[in-house]
Amino acid sequence: MSKAVNNMNMGIVEPLERMKQLSHYGNLIDVDKNMPVTRYYRSGTEMLRMANVYLNEGNHENAFILYMRYMTLFIEKIRQHPDYGSVKAEVKAINKTIKDEIMPTTEKLRTKLLAQYQREYEQFLANKEAERMREQERERHRQRELANRKAAGSGNVPSLIPANLHVQMDASNQPTAPDLDLLDQVVYPNDFPTGTNRSNLPNSGLLLPAADASADKTTNSLSKPAFDRNQKPQYNRTDSLLAGSLRTVNVPGDTMDVFLKLARSNTSNNIETCGVLAGHLARNELYITHIITPQQHGTPDSCNTMHEEQIFDVQDQMQLITLGWIHTHPTQTAFLSSVDLHTHCSYQMMMPEAIAIVCAPKYNTTGFFLLTPHYGLDYIAQCRQSGFHPHPNDPPLFMDAQHIHMDGQAKIKVIDLRR
Repeated sequence: MSKAVNNMNMGIVEPLERMKQLSHYGNLIDVDKNMPVTRYYRSGTEMLRMANVYLNEGNHENAFILYMRYMTLFIEKIRQHPDYGSVKAEVKAINKTIKDEIMPTTEKLRTKLLAQYQREYEQFLANKEAERMREQERERHRQRELANRKAAGSGNVPSLIPANLHVQMDASNQPTAPDLDLLDQVVYPNDFPTGTNRSNLPNSGLLLPAADASADKTTNSLSKPAFDRNQKPQYNRTDSLLAGSLRTVNVPGDTMDVFLKLARSNTSNNIETCGVLAGHLARNELYITHIITPQQHGTPDSCNTMHEEQIFDVQDQMQLITLGWIHTHPTQTAFLSSVDLHTHCSYQMMMPEAIAIVCAPKYNTTGFFLLTPHYGLDYIAQCRQSGFHPHPNDPPLFMDAQHIHMDGQAKIKVIDLRR
């Protein structure tokens, strides 16, 4: 077994191994041949926006992952799409950007991260060595204490054995076994000062019938290792791109009220209304700031957007990323229909944190949903049916979003492209 593997088993990850794992996360992207190829180009644009934010904020690991993911998508994976031939012009422009900008930036990040990991690894080893030296000193201290106790016990020390614990003889002049209850009262000799009260004995390792809590606390404080094991450089991260968890999506508190006012005329005519939720990334959290209401065609149980290029133009101008969508159920409760599931699948495949907000004004309820990451997302992605059709309910295909935070102070902005 190699040294690197041994160290990983001990919870240590060496610098080169950490970089290898970081690159692995950067390669985690797949292309669904049934997804329009243009969606991947939109996703790539937003991926770069987030990578640049991470870079500017000094979050070099997440920036590195997204730059790697972008290059993996457009240098390798996009070629697997059946419509790849129709976007060669875009590929040529992207490849130039990758060569001139993204690749040099990524290599600089790799060098910087490797140096950081090396420093952390060396500090970890130094801390481990310091801990080992402290443990040796503690062991020497324990040995000295033991030797002192033995020396004190062999000298002329008054007996601390209770007077009524004396040896008895039986009829045949043989000693009988002592009373075990009396043995419990024995205080073993040590080098504590004569006349010290038991309640304030110093930390001398005395074995007492009723140990004092403060003495235990003192003993524990002396033996506690000074090295914080949480500081070791291991690949157990809390941020979403590394750990696979979902980043928090912050939702302005007035989002639903504002959208229901936009949809009021449609709702009164039993017609659904939909909008795109857009915003930005900051400090590894996502913030919804805008509802973009596209030109659309609605029915009592569906809503289809039109002229999506208008949405993209607005997002490009304002540097917004897509964070999900919102729509009404004029007469039904808040849930995701089979058509909704397929609509949301395209959002969630591009952005794992993407949410679907469903407003049900008739029942005065709102749902915040996403496809179940480990089942629903894959199931719907593989489903080839269209329109309304049945899906199994067990295991569930969608769930309540647990990664949202309602921000009562923030206000939503509206860009209504229907006008």
